[in-house]
Amino acid sequence: MDYIVNIIGILYGLVLILVFFVRNKFIESMRIDALFMPQATENSRPVNLVAGVLVAGYGTYSLLTR
Repeated sequence: MDYIVNIIGILYGLVLILVFFVRNKFIESMRIDALFMPQATENSRPVNLVAGVLVAGYGTYSLLTR
């Protein structure tokens, strides 16, 4: 079960990284800045890149240290 949770975390991190570079209707709904910031604009889009790197990195680290 831990492997599944970590793989899902890695995939979500990759989606967040993709949000920074690609504008797509499905991917736009996955933005973290749109969830937590009241006025999410194009200027707040880099928050997704940072969060995506952190989430994917943590998931990868958790898988590799088992």
